[in-house]
Amino acid sequence: MKSRRSNWRSHFSGMGFLVLMLLSSSAAVQAASPFPAAPEWVKDQAVYEVNLRQFSASGDVAGLQKQLPRLKALGVGILWIMPVNPIGLEGRSGKLGSPYAVKDYSAFNPEFGTLEQFKALIAEAHGMGFHVILDWVANHTALEHPWVKSHPDWFKHDASGRLVHPLPEWKDVAALNYANADLRKAMIDAMAFWVRDVGVDGFRCDTAEWVPLDFWCEARDALRAIKPVYLLAEGDKPELMNYAFDSAYAWNLPANTEGILKGSKSVPDLCNFIRAEQQIVPAGRYRLFFTSNHDKNSWEGTTREQLGDGAPAFAVLTFTLPGLPLIYNGQESGGAEHRLSFFEHDPIQWRDDPAADLYRSLTNLKREHAALWVGATVSPVSFIDGSNNGTVLAFQREGAGDRVVVLMNLSAQTAKAVVPREVAGLHPVLGTSQPAAAGAMIDLHPWEYRAWATPRP
Repeated sequence: MKSRRSNWRSHFSGMGFLVLMLLSSSAAVQAASPFPAAPEWVKDQAVYEVNLRQFSASGDVAGLQKQLPRLKALGVGILWIMPVNPIGLEGRSGKLGSPYAVKDYSAFNPEFGTLEQFKALIAEAHGMGFHVILDWVANHTALEHPWVKSHPDWFKHDASGRLVHPLPEWKDVAALNYANADLRKAMIDAMAFWVRDVGVDGFRCDTAEWVPLDFWCEARDALRAIKPVYLLAEGDKPELMNYAFDSAYAWNLPANTEGILKGSKSVPDLCNFIRAEQQIVPAGRYRLFFTSNHDKNSWEGTTREQLGDGAPAFAVLTFTLPGLPLIYNGQESGGAEHRLSFFEHDPIQWRDDPAADLYRSLTNLKREHAALWVGATVSPVSFIDGSNNGTVLAFQREGAGDRVVVLMNLSAQTAKAVVPREVAGLHPVLGTSQPAAAGAMIDLHPWEYRAWATPRP
């Protein structure tokens, strides 16, 4: 089945990109007040994306609630829950439809339980030290959203007066018209309800680049007047982080990692990507790095299909670059081996998997080493001379009296590598426990990774 979302990024690169540029230079955006760094609790966390429909056999809030202790043991701190609103019937795909076809912004989808159960879930998650962000779909609604009849001027229409689909194949949704001030107020009021009355700690904002940037500035100020929320944009334009969001997607990291696996990209290409990112990401903002998410898993392939035997090494990369790492819905288990159906109940077949041990090590590394944290300042990547020319990647990050050095072979062949002299005085924290002196020549097995870090007190 052709992806419902596979071409939205290419679509945006045309006219949509022009719209964003115009908005970015508008007086409303330029006049937007500066906004502080994300809440302190974000700094050392990993994000875990939950697709409630597929997360458990029951496919509901109770199914997630039962697994909170396991997720706590995995070490993740931010739970991103995909949309929980009721879903439209008209034009839907499959039996259950897309969670991104929202029929009511202030109601809870009975497929997942009740709003009271969701509130109880959030309260329990908070008690365990989690923060919860909710997926928010501001660009479009289901075709039978009450606003379609009560406020037709809140929607875009074509020359014949028909509702406009954001993309031709998205037959179940209609695009909203943000030229209308009343729509903006209603949307912000709905978002505020989930923060103030339900208790969520922020939002992952769907197709953020298709919504005017000055609206996101309005929403940001209104929500942070309630509490210090964390805002994540599904989009990769730096303007999103310049003006409204704490972080945005790193869509181009998978293009590089998957390209390395296929032979169309190289380690120097990856280094150039990282250097470019450090130039364009605003100070105090950061990317969300991932090897999979709901779009990639359902439409492009599993972690195994996309990254093969390199998946563990690239997971290490997402946790050690300057940003927040993402684990997707069962990626630590059978989810790495199965394309989850998007429009049907297709529960994860949970099992023990080596990926879980790796992710536990990575979340612990992230928490314990300030060089990997995000916040008002973010420690940059410093590439280590003499590496990064063939298949071996070597870099360090240093800050707040802490240092982490990473060495990895990003190829399916054994590679010769020099243990970076920068590891002197550090302890091994990932990879083989066999000692390797700084400056020694070693063999790195295919896709092997090693990391060293400042000893903890």
